[in-house]
Formats: sequence, C-alpha cells, structure tokens
Amino acid sequence: MSGKVATAEAAAAPGDLARLIQLPSGRRVYLECRGGGRPTVVFESGSGNAADIWSFRKPGSRRRAVLPAVAPFTRVCAYDRPGTSLQSGAPGRSDPVPLPRSAHAVVADLHPLLRAARVPGPYVLVGHSLGGLFARLYAGTYPGQVAGLVSVDAAHEIVYEAYQALLTPEQLAPFRAPGVEIDIVATAAEMRRARVDRPLRRMPMFVLEHSRDRGRFPNPFGFPPGWPVEALERAFQASQDDLATLLPYARHVIPRGASTTSS
Repeated sequence: MSGKVATAEAAAAPGDLARLIQLPSGRRVYLECRGGGRPTVVFESGSGNAADIWSFRKPGSRRRAVLPAVAPFTRVCAYDRPGTSLQSGAPGRSDPVPLPRSAHAVVADLHPLLRAARVPGPYVLVGHSLGGLFARLYAGTYPGQVAGLVSVDAAHEIVYEAYQALLTPEQLAPFRAPGVEIDIVATAAEMRRARVDRPLRRMPMFVLEHSRDRGRFPNPFGFPPGWPVEALERAFQASQDDLATLLPYARHVIPRGASTTSS
C-alpha cells in the first residue's frame, strides 16, 4: 500500500475522530477513527507511512481505499507513528521522538493512545509490513484486548536476520541509519525474545502474502540491482510460513496476482 498516491477518499463524517491525542507522558499522537460498531479495527502502517496511507488510492483507481471501505461495517482507526510521513511527503502529525525506536516502545504508545481516546476494544489489528510486526507484538503483549490479527506482507525477524546474513555492510547501512523507525538488528533480537516471553494466545489470524509467482513478479520488493533478490525472497516466504504456524487454524492466503510495494 505504499508508493505515490494522490486521490483522497471522502472526508470523515461529523462526529468521527481526527485529532491529536495526548498520552499520559504529555506527548501527542495523531489518531483518526471512523464508523461504529465492534470489534474496532486498528490499522498499523508500513515503514515510514502515516495514517493517511489507509485513506488514499492511486490516481485513476476505481477501488476504494481501505479505511473508508471498512468504516461502514465497524469502527476503524489509524494513527501516525512518530517518524512517519504523509503521502504528500510532509512529516506525520504526531509529536517527534528520537529515532530509531524499539518495537516495544511503539507498542507502549498504541496502548495508552487507544485508552486516552476512549476507543473501545476488543481490537482486530491489521498490520502491513513493519506494522505487521508491531501488531503481532501488541497482540502478544495485550492478549486480552485483541480479538484477531491480520498480517499483510508483515516484517519478521527471519527477514531481518537474512538481511544481516546476506547484505553487505553498505547495503545494510540504510536499515540502521539515524532517523529510521527501527534498528533491524536490535528488532530481530527483540522479537526473538518476545516469541518466548509474549507468545500469541489463541485468536483468529490471517496471514496475507504477495504472489509467489516469480515469473510475473521477479523482484516483488523492488530491491536495488546487485541485491540477492532470490535469497531474500526465500527468507520472506519462510517468514510468512512461520507466521502461519504461530496460531492454530491461522489462514495463510497467497493471491496469484498480487504484488507488494513495501519491504
């Protein structure tokens, strides 16, 4: 869902929430919610993407954006993680924090944010790319609040470990540079510990993965020339297979014609 998009869906209806919410720490985080009903769907965006990614669609597309498409059926919310950017390129609307952060620090923001905004649970967490990793950690940390988990091409410790093993120091450097949301080396270790300390409890889970048809999508993440695309893609596929084993009866869905646009 990343990439350049420019067409906004209809604005939020009167009574819906779209504003900065003050956390107990005093820092403010931008949150928007639409619709009504339960469970509340909470979207976690991919790396660098603010909440508006869920409400925009590509120019010329006839498909509805995700958040306004779901809002008629239940309450839906999305927020700007600190350090993310709007689709216009402008900084996200939340107060800034020092970067990179730990995955646990992100989860520690979302929990008081939902409470401060009085967003009712239980929550269905929908996480894309890096947001999928955060959603999984939230579900393990606050299992009583989560009714279901939807993982969309989610980031994973297996992939981050593959980056460390397969990439040169120069190729790896952008993933650990100042200003990135997370340090992938530290986060891989953090998620390995969380698997033991905060395992997922039984809940519905969908693992959505882009097509494995390499004939149609030879470089689905758009890696630069010279990168070990095939090896990294194998690691990603292994990571999605792993996610589908974390809970009984998890559904692993791999569409034939769907590509990805974020790593």
